[in-house]
Amino acid sequence: MKILLVRPKPHGETIGLKHVMICEPLELEYLISNIPEDLKDKCQIEIADMILERKSFKSILEEKRPDMVLFTGYITHVGTIGDMARQVKNTLPGAITGVGGVHSEVVPEDYSGLDLHLVFGRNGVKALVSALRGILHGRGLDEIRREIERISREEIDFNLIPPDRSSVRKYRTSYYYMFHNPCALMKTSYGCPYSCRFCFCREITGGRYHSRSMEAVVDELIDIPEEEVYIVDDDFLFGRDKLLSFASLLRERRINKRYLVYGRADFIARNRDVMEELRDVGLEAVIVGVESIRDKDLYDYNKKTSRDTNEKAIQILRELGIELYATMIIPLDFSREDFRELTGWLKRMKVTFVNLQPLTPLPGTSIFEEYRDRLLYDTSEHHVFDMAHVVLRPEKMSVRMFYGRLLLSYYRVVTRPVNIVRLVRKYGLGANLRMLKGSQMVAFQYMKKIVRGY
Repeated sequence: MKILLVRPKPHGETIGLKHVMICEPLELEYLISNIPEDLKDKCQIEIADMILERKSFKSILEEKRPDMVLFTGYITHVGTIGDMARQVKNTLPGAITGVGGVHSEVVPEDYSGLDLHLVFGRNGVKALVSALRGILHGRGLDEIRREIERISREEIDFNLIPPDRSSVRKYRTSYYYMFHNPCALMKTSYGCPYSCRFCFCREITGGRYHSRSMEAVVDELIDIPEEEVYIVDDDFLFGRDKLLSFASLLRERRINKRYLVYGRADFIARNRDVMEELRDVGLEAVIVGVESIRDKDLYDYNKKTSRDTNEKAIQILRELGIELYATMIIPLDFSREDFRELTGWLKRMKVTFVNLQPLTPLPGTSIFEEYRDRLLYDTSEHHVFDMAHVVLRPEKMSVRMFYGRLLLSYYRVVTRPVNIVRLVRKYGLGANLRMLKGSQMVAFQYMKKIVRGY
């Protein structure tokens, strides 16, 4: 049986980091590595990364003629996956289609009515193995669907074989994250131990958190060819002893790589010594959900941090020479003065990189129902839920003005001459020109929104 695993290209209207990063489809690599050997003998599995593919999807279908096509995606991909599934149906009427990924794990009903035979919820790896066995044994799709649904209700199995990175060999040199190039992805934990109201992470694992052993993590690192590694845990900086063990094992095994991770400000503020240890074994940058400079917002988001904590964390990272990628959530009640205050604060804190995200209540999160009646878009317009579109009506300015203030604040922070000089010295002119081109593409998308309005 020929199986094609597909990562779709984002919808043309989706605003996001796709212009400054393309990361490997780790979830698809996990699927391939966790197919049992007896099934691998019966299945020919390939990955088509449509973000990088030069061939059209139709031509790939006609060339490969798969018996099964499985898609992965986020909420912004729902419409695109529907279109591609229809294309499979028209091109290869006998092929089975299915979808998995984080959105189908939490809001599987969004895929109802599309040309998809199978929708994989939680425990997707285990469910896929079961589905393949069922298909190969001639079971009907209704029986397989019932089995998938049953498995999705079981306790999640976090004991996965590390991803098969060779499955994307033809694409590997094109995967990068901003200045980290080429860049590999890895996970050392699943889920998040915190409960921020706006976040999708806990929903994916049903609120459970599982951390892999650091020995297993380091064993996997040894086999990763890239020197730059993006650890895509929802929160890598959790557990002093775990992180100190990680640093110790890296020294012991003499692993020399550079790392980009997600982490919380409160951990950084309380654990300068751990951050210093991690820096010394290769930690280069941390993505921190600073979220707001207003304590009220942080309380409303259930972030359990404060402005003072954020400032201390930023200072520690700056003193240790660890790059900060700050993310901020901009609420509906922001005024011009609030934008000016935020911009001034980011400058005073000497923040170089910042991602300003309009408050976006994602379906499946605890905050969604609170804002459902205030959405500017119908929830069927999945491509705008990218945490970059203004999906809620601002209270103190027009939608056009809100987009304009977001863009103006971003450029006032990021394009300061002192930042540009530092970045050119650190990463070189070529890398900065590539990043400039990417950021201009994002800015162009925002400009179109300013012109159009809602």
